[in-house]
Order: sequence, then C-alpha cells, then structure tokens
Amino acid sequence: MESEGILLGMGNPLLDISAHVDDAFLQKYDIKVNNAILAEDKHLPMYGEMDEKFKVEFIAGGATQNSIRVAQWMLQKPGATSYIGCIGKDKFGEEMKRDASHAGVNVHYYEHESAATGTCAVCVVGGERSLVANLSAANCYKVDHLKKPENWALVEKAKYYYIAGFFLTVSPESIQLVAEHAAANDKYFMMNLSAPFICEFFKDPLEKSLPYMDYVFGNETEARAFSKAHGWETENVEEIAIKISRWPKASGTHKRITVITQGADPVVVAEDGKVKTYPVAVLPKEKLIDTNGAGDAFVGGFLSQLVQGLAIEECVRAGNYAANVVIQRSGCTYPEKPEFK
Repeated sequence: MESEGILLGMGNPLLDISAHVDDAFLQKYDIKVNNAILAEDKHLPMYGEMDEKFKVEFIAGGATQNSIRVAQWMLQKPGATSYIGCIGKDKFGEEMKRDASHAGVNVHYYEHESAATGTCAVCVVGGERSLVANLSAANCYKVDHLKKPENWALVEKAKYYYIAGFFLTVSPESIQLVAEHAAANDKYFMMNLSAPFICEFFKDPLEKSLPYMDYVFGNETEARAFSKAHGWETENVEEIAIKISRWPKASGTHKRITVITQGADPVVVAEDGKVKTYPVAVLPKEKLIDTNGAGDAFVGGFLSQLVQGLAIEECVRAGNYAANVVIQRSGCTYPEKPEFK
C-alpha cells in the first residue's frame, strides 16, 4: 500500500489524567461507572483533587487521537497516519506534541493562544473507567484551520478518515467538509457514536453526518442510546446494527458497515442486512488493569488492517488484539512493537 498519510483523524486532543479512585470519589462528583461526559462546573475541582489524593498518570489522549496512535503503532510505518485538533500553547500542549510525534503520527495541531490544553479525568474503579472531559482548547477548533493549504493537503492525501462522535460537539462544519470530500472522491469516511450523550443530545449533527459514514463504530451502550433516541423500541444490538447500516447513504460507492463492540462479548458486524459476530478472547480478571482506551484501541487496530485492504475478519481480529493489549496496561498505552501476526 502507499502508506504515507493514508489515514487521517480529526478530533479533540486531551491529556488524560488517569488514576485509580474509589467509589466515594465517583459519588462526590456524581460520576457513573463506565460512562463518558463533558465536565460541568461541579466537576472542575476534581482534577486537582485527583492529583492530591491519588497516584496520577498523564497520558496523551482523546478518543480519535488514541485510535490514530494505535493504528500507527500497528502499522509500524512512520507518517502513515495524520491527526488534526486544537491544543493550548502550554506545558500540556508541548507534552502532547512530543508524545504524538514520538508515536510516529503526523500531527497538525491548531495551537490556541489563550485556552489551556484540554484534559480528561480518567477515573478507574475495579478496572472500569469513567471519563470526564474538560475540553478547553479542544473546544476551540475552527474550520478555518482545516481550510489552510498545509492542512487541507492532509485531507487530499488521505484515503481513509476517522472522527469520533465527540467532535460533533466542537466543529460539525469541519466534519461535513471532510465527509463531502470523501463521498466525492470515493474515499472511506468513518465515525464513532462515542457516548450515549452524543446519541441523545447531538442527534441532529449526528444524523447530518450519518449518510456519509461508510463505517459506524460504537459499543452496546451507545447503540442502545441511538436506538432509544430514534424511537426504535429495541435493545437488541444486532437489530440496531442492521438498522444503522441501512440508514440512507450520500454515496453509493461503498456500502455502510456497522461495528459494535460489547466488552468481553462478541463483536457485532452488520452489512448487507446480515449480522456476523466475532468472539473476543477472554482475559483473566487478574490481568485486567483498566478499560480506558479499549474501544479506541479496537478501532485503531481495525483501521490498521482496513487501510491495507484486508478483510473484515482480519480487521476485527486486529481490533480485538489491540484492545486486549491496552486493557492490560494503564491508559491507552502499548509496548514498543505489536506482536500481531
């Protein structure tokens, strides 16, 4: 494959502030286990409190950036992936640049003059993670940055695009621009449902970009939230996956494929009105460190094979491999080289 710049991600770069916390901490800040939310005023003190009370790790994150970093790691070809998002001109921003570049990703950040680099509290209890994102600079991304020749060149070079649904809260205009380019040039445009609140409260921008999606990713909770938001009256993940795959498309070049993960339960893939399920290797409980980044890693692994033109079975196998590696480590991190064969 012509690998340079083949995969482009666009999203909210966040520095993960990750710690093993306790139930009392979750209750204090009204945080549900295994959920992802945007920080409100009541959550703002928690970032400092985490640093004071618990052993904290700082890891370059944000859903899309995680997936792109994992895809890059799996591909082992420097510059095969690119990433666009907004950071602040500060210490955390410098850390993010260093981390992403070290990973081999070609990053083109919009550096905001006054807003701080976004952070995400990753609260781990019993291996399950809960995310509270304070977008800050990530929320300041502007479509004007995307339109600059040096950034639009990344769009033109790529053949595959991946954007987490979280970016719908920031720059739906940028998403639309990339989606329309993909449809007009027979390229692959992919998004993730990302969180129940995206399906519920950002239903309109999600519906606007859905016709352009060639692949839709999500987990079982998000799939059920999507179903509920559309009055489908079913919680059956396989049925929901088929319904999403049959949503009208802006371009007939590629059929839509829906990929829903279910933790340790089989991965559901819907295409052509049919569902296939793929088992997930069960990890012994004592090997599970935390689930933060598991879904992002699955997507990264999946994309690493997709951009090489491999079959869905191989894409899912690579996704499961990457997720399995990540949940045995703290945060969305991985060893120097993959052992995927």
